[in-house]
Amino acid sequence: MSDTPVCFQDILRAWPVVHRHLRRTPLYRYPLLSRRLGFDAYVKHENHLPIGAFKVRGGVSLFANLSERERRRGIVTATRSAHGLSMAWAARAFGSRAVIYVPKRNNPETNANMEAMGAELHEYGDDFDEAFAEAEAHASNEGLRFVHVANDPLLIAGVGTHAMEIAEDLPDVDAVVVPVGGGSNLAGTTVALRTLRPNVEIIAVQAERANALARSLRSGKRETLENADTFADGLATKRTFEVPFAIVRDQIDEIVEVSEDEMRRAVRVALETTHNVAEGAAAAAYAAAEKLKDRLRGKRVVLLHTGQNISRDTLRWALGLYDA
Repeated sequence: MSDTPVCFQDILRAWPVVHRHLRRTPLYRYPLLSRRLGFDAYVKHENHLPIGAFKVRGGVSLFANLSERERRRGIVTATRSAHGLSMAWAARAFGSRAVIYVPKRNNPETNANMEAMGAELHEYGDDFDEAFAEAEAHASNEGLRFVHVANDPLLIAGVGTHAMEIAEDLPDVDAVVVPVGGGSNLAGTTVALRTLRPNVEIIAVQAERANALARSLRSGKRETLENADTFADGLATKRTFEVPFAIVRDQIDEIVEVSEDEMRRAVRVALETTHNVAEGAAAAAYAAAEKLKDRLRGKRVVLLHTGQNISRDTLRWALGLYDA
């Protein structure tokens, strides 16, 4: 994979930086989940990181590599979910500034968390693409570093450190199930595991309603959707981004699409079998495992529990609970 924008050496360089700021996350085998699925089901708990999601690894990697001038001035980005939390947390940790654009009607709890970490929050546009365009314009006008949600190699290298942990903690892993929105997680996982465990099966999972990468892999070119109408904020991406696509297009083994109902049920499964809250994107890994359980029977499979940042109302809906 030496001709791709991110190589294993980039992840190796990110490793000590990430672990100076973040503890490695646990990898647990859950007996009840394993019995339900018919294979040894391990969960990589990226939801145990400070922002409740994997993306903070990328935030630390990026801010550690900013120039003195860039760090002093700060960054601008756009987000719907954990990417913004990552930028806010890392900016605070490195004494920098994060200007974050979110679409109107974004998850109010996520917005409040970003502001609590010191981010300058701007609500703009009806969807991520409109917020993204305005963030780019802001960065250009103020001369600030614009941070792309998925195309930045420093983000991908930082995220890939979790896959190094998996390879160390479970050397005989057979398969890893990776939820995919913008693709930085899948890209980092792919670069790391294709070097450390080249025979491991890498299974991507997307929401049926936000399946740009799945379509792109079928067509062989980057596709853009008209909308990405899914409750899983971390998967709600209409585009296939250039850098992750270049990394994963010939390197993953399968991509699975899951429905809204399947992810909703999987939120309950995660809670019942691991006692961890799963946001929609994390639930997608459990939903994909359910769909593939016959093929994966008897294997050692890691599900990436990518985050826990589900709103109270969405969690109540997923669990079938409603206000009286």
